[in-house]
Amino acid sequence: MNRRNRKSNWGRSAKDPQSQTKLRIIGGQYGGRQIEYSGDQRTRPMKERVREAMFNLVGPWVKGTYTIDLFAGTGAVGLESVSRGSLGATLIEKHFPTARIIKNNIRTLELESIVEVVSGDAFHWLEHRMSTEFQPPADIPWTMFFCPPYKFFLDRQKEMLQMIQTLMTRAPENSHVIVESDTDFSEDVLPYAGQWDVRPYPPAVLMLLRKFN
Repeated sequence: MNRRNRKSNWGRSAKDPQSQTKLRIIGGQYGGRQIEYSGDQRTRPMKERVREAMFNLVGPWVKGTYTIDLFAGTGAVGLESVSRGSLGATLIEKHFPTARIIKNNIRTLELESIVEVVSGDAFHWLEHRMSTEFQPPADIPWTMFFCPPYKFFLDRQKEMLQMIQTLMTRAPENSHVIVESDTDFSEDVLPYAGQWDVRPYPPAVLMLLRKFN
């Protein structure tokens, strides 16, 4: 299933000031709408062309699914997913000032009824809050984005792998997971080894998997 495409240019850049402070939704119902971003580099925002490249791959997947973005950052990925047909989203962001900005963007887009922001740690949410507070539409597949700080794949690798395994186990049939790491991480250690569609875009790597029961 592994199909490698080395022609695309994936990654995140901190060199373009405009890309740091001005973000917009690229496609779908809210395409062209501006979203607020503080400029804090802890969120590692994707450039528009990079996010567009990702959704060229996964855009058809998100329609009719429920989006979970475990490391939401600016919220652009989750909001892009909703714009392209996801039925709703849960965005989890540990940095509280950034989470407040995501909430402001949701209000501006009038998406409060279908998009929620969890202000907290993704690992804690999964272990202590998901089973009691997470209520997506019943029997709807999930689209799950794992785009954490790259160092987590080394410093917190065991926790990351367990998180992916747990969510894929809980997810309904036909759910999808999208993992973004850098080239220092090998997909060989992921759960469901050998079943991932791996797309290298140095320095980033995109790994895609669909769950079949």
